[in-house]
Amino acid sequence: MTGIKIAVVDDHPLFREGVMRSFSEIAEFDMVGEGGSRDDALRIVRDLCPDVMLMDISMPGNGLEAIREALEECPDLKIVMLTVSEASDDIATALKLGAKGYVLKGIGSRGLADVVRTVAAGESYVSPALSARLIAGLSGADTPERPDPLSELTDREQEVLNLVASGLSNKRVARELDLHEKTVKHHMTRILSKLKVTNRTEAALALRDAADRSATERLQP
Repeated sequence: MTGIKIAVVDDHPLFREGVMRSFSEIAEFDMVGEGGSRDDALRIVRDLCPDVMLMDISMPGNGLEAIREALEECPDLKIVMLTVSEASDDIATALKLGAKGYVLKGIGSRGLADVVRTVAAGESYVSPALSARLIAGLSGADTPERPDPLSELTDREQEVLNLVASGLSNKRVARELDLHEKTVKHHMTRILSKLKVTNRTEAALALRDAADRSATERLQP
């Protein structure tokens, strides 16, 4: 197998099977194992040492407890916590123990695939909304909420980001907007700086997160 080897550990079979099924349809991913508990996670790591393990927190044995032991068995393993917990303590603990990613279960299959690619490439990823919450928690409860960083983008930067998020290269973006490719690169540098992310994938995910939050707020009474 030559793709990114992925294991999924979650004690909800339907959810786990859904993730396995959606990822198995992506040619670059090899689904090598699944389980529903901390013991299953450690067995998979010992037997297979996948590249990336998606793991829930709330499962028999506790997902957070499994992080350190899993990394001791397989130091090259990249762990992504895939959970419903938005608690700052859980996020901070997971990252401190060595997890490379932390995302909520509401994420779509495309977004989750992007997270796996990002983490497999050696980078870390925490959903932007959770990052802001974690920073606010560390700064103190009285710290005023930071404005949405997307609101700091110019109209042109918004256009560039929307096209990048749709999968276009800098060259294609330049063609769509009738700009020089160097100008698009300059816009991307400013976009990454304003969003406080390190690459195009994280910028695209930040845009999707903002769209999901906006949709949720519109549905609220």
